[in-house]
Amino acid sequence: MLSKSPRKVVDSEGKIAYSESAQAWNVIKLKKELFDEFPELKEKRSSFSYKLKFFRTEEELESAYKKFKGNKDKMMPMVLFLYKEVGKG
Repeated sequence: MLSKSPRKVVDSEGKIAYSESAQAWNVIKLKKELFDEFPELKEKRSSFSYKLKFFRTEEELESAYKKFKGNKDKMMPMVLFLYKEVGKG
């Protein structure tokens, strides 16, 4: 679990890569801005997990946000947008 909240909004963009060995789209590269806010991510002995949920409606997302907002666990609140780049493949 991460020990602090970001002091500012971290706005970062990157690419998702296909891994031949895993046969999956599974590499998300994190930018320096995120490591500046959460240096624990650099610790090679640390282990981090993630939970990704896809909501089909705005209502489902709003309901989940209300539950998340009341959650007392230490976690990094993030929003991840996946989009196809126009003009690529």
